[in-house]
Amino acid sequence: MRFILRRIGFYLLAFWVSITLNFLLPRLMPGDPVTRMLSRSQQRLEPQQIEALQQMLGVNGGPWWQEYPDYLRRVLTGDFGVSISRFPTPVTEVIAQQLPWTLLLGGVSLVIAVVLGNLLGILAAWRRGGLLDSVAPPLLVFIGSFPYFWLAMGALYLFGVMLGWAPLRHAFSVGLTPSWDPTFIGDVAAHLVLPALSIVLVSIGGWMLGMRNTMIATNAEDYILMAEAKGLSPSRIMLRYGARNALLPSVTSIGMSIGFIVGGALLTEVVFAYPGVGYQLLAAVQGLDYPLMQGLFLTITAAVLLANLLVDLVYVRLDPRVRVA
Repeated sequence: MRFILRRIGFYLLAFWVSITLNFLLPRLMPGDPVTRMLSRSQQRLEPQQIEALQQMLGVNGGPWWQEYPDYLRRVLTGDFGVSISRFPTPVTEVIAQQLPWTLLLGGVSLVIAVVLGNLLGILAAWRRGGLLDSVAPPLLVFIGSFPYFWLAMGALYLFGVMLGWAPLRHAFSVGLTPSWDPTFIGDVAAHLVLPALSIVLVSIGGWMLGMRNTMIATNAEDYILMAEAKGLSPSRIMLRYGARNALLPSVTSIGMSIGFIVGGALLTEVVFAYPGVGYQLLAAVQGLDYPLMQGLFLTITAAVLLANLLVDLVYVRLDPRVRVA
């Protein structure tokens, strides 16, 4: 219980730090968001309009110690302000429209990479020196050395432009209305193949190599030798004794890898014009939409922290030694 309370306290502290940085960064930059927007758009506004914009963005020139409590209150109540590029839509509504697509892309990619990578690592370590162990790790690590967006552009050109096997852009075809209809679900799955494939190919090598190395060390433990001496079947020893204990480091890595998956998904979404958080973040940067940028940054940070907290709670269940720490 003490371990869980310590981890919750740590993540609450990290979330507070991220909120504070999110508050300070626009205020530490030269000038203010309103001035930079007006200089880029070359529009002339009345002083009352400029003051209203500054008030809406929370940068009305007051002392930070007066603005900070109000900013904390608004963030904790889910009020990120109004999006400038999609005025007058609230930032929370914009994020709510885009976040499910990023969760779909990142979640599907992560599950496939973790399951397939760990399974390949287990088989490679159990049959050490075999064909799978000799060929797959270096090949997948070589593919994983390419950036997400480079592989995404290559897959888009080969399978989308040249062969025409997959859609080129967006999350579903134009003219379809989002629903739980099998036709719409199938169309979404078809649009998901290439973006997810590019992320899986880049990340699966690391999962396989990590599981392989851990599994090799686990195979040398005394309880594996005892299981073999008892005459248990090789498949049972591999899965129930070896893989079960070798999975613990992989569970920890899942939480840390979520940040990398989300980062890769951001670039992949831009390549495929996938309507997720990454594509919306690019539009917010191009449109100098500071409330939306702050809301997106904080949402991504909160999602990564929450995922790591859930992983820690699962780890307590899987490893009894942590409970007495």
